Amino acid sequence: MQKVRQKKEKMRNVTVNDLFSLEAKRDPIRFYKQLREQGPIIDLGEYPSIGKFWLLTRYEDAIALLKDPHPFTRDRLKLLSPEEKEQTTRYHSALEQYVLQRRDMLAVDPPDHTRLRKLVAKAFTPRMIEQMRPRMQQIVDELINAVEDKGKIELISEFAYPLPITVICEMLGIPARDRQQFRHWTQLLIVPPQKPEEFAALNAPLEEFISYIQRLIEEKHQNPGDDIISVLVQAREQEDKLSENELISSIFLLIVAGHETTVNLIANGVLELLLHPDQLQLLQQDPSLLPSTIEELLRYTGPIFAAGSHWAMEDTTLYGKQIRKGDIVLVGLTAANLDPDVFEHPEKLDITREENKHVAFGKGIHVCLGAPLARQESQIAIGTLIRRLPHLRLAVPPEQLVWSGSKFRALRSLPLEF
Repeated sequence: MQKVRQKKEKMRNVTVNDLFSLEAKRDPIRFYKQLREQGPIIDLGEYPSIGKFWLLTRYEDAIALLKDPHPFTRDRLKLLSPEEKEQTTRYHSALEQYVLQRRDMLAVDPPDHTRLRKLVAKAFTPRMIEQMRPRMQQIVDELINAVEDKGKIELISEFAYPLPITVICEMLGIPARDRQQFRHWTQLLIVPPQKPEEFAALNAPLEEFISYIQRLIEEKHQNPGDDIISVLVQAREQEDKLSENELISSIFLLIVAGHETTVNLIANGVLELLLHPDQLQLLQQDPSLLPSTIEELLRYTGPIFAAGSHWAMEDTTLYGKQIRKGDIVLVGLTAANLDPDVFEHPEKLDITREENKHVAFGKGIHVCLGAPLARQESQIAIGTLIRRLPHLRLAVPPEQLVWSGSKFRALRSLPLEF
């Protein structure tokens, strides 16, 4: 009884950082089951320099907030007085600039969200993504060709990362020589800082990243192409639809979100199939299950634990909890996707699952714009991998795999043999 009380007390004191902990990454099913047992909304406490956080743990509440956010906002500037807004322009570091002046489509509400999303939406339609299928297949085949005679592969560095970074950079119009640098920057920037010195350490790589984007904007201004960044630059110059901050923030988001989540979806998905050989065998016997397999992997092992910040615009109450103006409510995507009230046997990986209404990509107006891209890349990557390397297996025991300290459910490496 004493042990039970201690365990419950530990979960009552869960923080934002616990959502990204190794415990949550190693066993999200157990972690989020315990969270849901604590109630539909969890007090995550204060996060340095940002504010107080809360987490929704149930599917229906997640859907409700994502589809109808009132009285919450994605736009932090709406909470500030004119004087406070003026102060946000006087930042002293790259980190302050990014946090206080971020203006991409995930950080604003309509009509700004509508305007920003419309500018890039045409490049991410299912039809446009389908036209990229031959190029994606070519990349995947080339990556497998490069390791086929070795009998082993480090899946992330040799496969799961090169595919999405190559695709998104070609879509954005980023030179091939610069792609590896993004891995270095994003790996530093997606690790949640916890100490003042860790916040300070982010300034240098963030300044480098922003400076690179600024040089890229100037290059596209001088020599525009038919890529997404050129379209955004031209929209700013010809139609005055993008501010400088909106342009930089949007490009930053497309670079990071355009590859980082897909890297981990592919790697996590392959790992889970190897850990569930009955499901892997079923897929190998019936490749028509590939689309439903990807949807189930998104539900079961999606890389994003929680959806973006929803700032309370006024004092409100949720399940008896007092949410103050300025508090942040996160939507627990993983918790929602494991909700037993919605998914039968949610702890079970079932690639034949029907009615799989997961929220891995969110819902509502902020639903992931790159969902068609991620789905197709993952289908081609995993489908081709298990077809061409049918004897794929882990090269180390599962308990020796190391999870990263990033905001995503991400492995540091995934060594495989075949």
